[in-house]
Amino acid sequence: MGRRGYKSERVPESTVPAERGPRYQRILATLRSPRARYALIRVFLTLAMVVANLIGAVIAFVMVVWVVPFPALDELDRRSWELPALMLGAYVAIAVAIGIVLSLRRTNPVRDWAISGREATPAEQELVLRLPWRLVAIQVVLWLTGSALFTAFGFALYSPELALDIAISALLAALGTWGFAYLLAERILRPLAARSLSSGPPETTTTASVSVRILATWGLSTGVPVVAAALIGLGEIVGVLNATPDRLAIAMLCLAGTALIVGSLATLLVARSIADPIITLRREVSRLRRGDLEAHSPVYDGSEIGMLQAGFNEMVGGLRERERLHDLFGRQVGQDVAQLALERGVQLGGELREVAVLFIDIVGSTSMAAERPATEVVGLLNRFFEVVVEITDQHGGFVNKFEGDAALCIFGAPLDRPDAEGDALRAARDLHAALEAAVPELTAAIGVSAGQALAGNVGSAARFEYTVIGDPVNEASRLTELAKSKPGRLLASASVVQRGADPDEQARWAPDGEVVLRGRSVPTRLFVPAEDASVSRT
Repeated sequence: MGRRGYKSERVPESTVPAERGPRYQRILATLRSPRARYALIRVFLTLAMVVANLIGAVIAFVMVVWVVPFPALDELDRRSWELPALMLGAYVAIAVAIGIVLSLRRTNPVRDWAISGREATPAEQELVLRLPWRLVAIQVVLWLTGSALFTAFGFALYSPELALDIAISALLAALGTWGFAYLLAERILRPLAARSLSSGPPETTTTASVSVRILATWGLSTGVPVVAAALIGLGEIVGVLNATPDRLAIAMLCLAGTALIVGSLATLLVARSIADPIITLRREVSRLRRGDLEAHSPVYDGSEIGMLQAGFNEMVGGLRERERLHDLFGRQVGQDVAQLALERGVQLGGELREVAVLFIDIVGSTSMAAERPATEVVGLLNRFFEVVVEITDQHGGFVNKFEGDAALCIFGAPLDRPDAEGDALRAARDLHAALEAAVPELTAAIGVSAGQALAGNVGSAARFEYTVIGDPVNEASRLTELAKSKPGRLLASASVVQRGADPDEQARWAPDGEVVLRGRSVPTRLFVPAEDASVSRT
């Protein structure tokens, strides 16, 4: 078990779904070295921060030049814009460089873990999942600093209108930068998140929830342009702008274009961040539906989506555990008994059934155990029982129990067999031949009987087993003892040969006298395979 009750299933970075992710994830899947993967992630993270800031700079430029229509700005000498333009370019370059350095430094606390390949501690997991927010915080500080500086610069050297223009433009551009910085960082850091979450999800979400992402996308695609349009309208109402119709038309067109472009990019990013894990889950559910219990969804999100991914893996892990228990249960008691218990439940007691019983025991097992090493004896017994189980299953019976070097095989319980007697007789003949070929070192005696017996669960509520109790079991055991002294080592009673076996199978058996078995008061008529009877008469 992993932390917080989650079944830990180690997922390497290469298992992060690359077929739906960024192209660089496909490259990551080909890299063997954790150090190389981490270095590539840092490269793409750097590019993402540059792209986010460039998007913000474009938004700010469009807002200042075309969107916010202050008439007073049109009257300014174009030469007076040279210094602010140079300062703005210099600040953007410096700010981007500082942002890259600080962003990379933010990743340093997880560097040792990222290149080690080991499981993340809870503290390291939290660092990885919160890393996109930490990177966004850097952009927030840089944009707020730049906004404050250029707003003050515009107010001091030019006019309050210019300062207001810069402040509004910078604020709206900052929103765009922050949104894109988070969406890009979250996507690029997904491989690291997958590795950190391979040991289990956090107790609470540590990244932006689905609703927060959707609201942020709405803010980028709709909220920002609407706020800008509202501010322009408010400026016209209070008489601050007094813009010409042409200038207002240009502003509206720029806002619409910005909304379309920025909104499309932001919506695409957030849609992929939600759709990718759902597509992966759908594919894994299809595998599970086809019976593939190796289905697994990489967990690479700390939000509700990550909880869903982890929940799916826990469910599949539970199904695998259930299948293992089912298989183990079936091996212990027989598949038919296990299936019946699962369908009907388990109750102590049983029912009277017509069954056929085959009992098989090794001849000379005591001397074999004394003369051979224990490991060799166990190997011989395993080969012996493997043949017994295989032949019994082939004829519709099940091995009810192993008793040292003997086995009790039942036909007709817990499931009805139309010809349980014939099944038992055919199994006995096949076992006799198969054991001589597969385990020639051993000699086994077989006894077969049939009749009415009690079949059911015997024991206590805390410990019980499915078994068959009755005269056929006792008779088969006594016949096996007697068969050890017979040439063919195989005996069947008249109860199994003459009562229910089909005529073809009856014809394969011949009478061999009768005997009073130990513990019984009436004689039992014996039958042996017809070929054994011929050899005996000869």
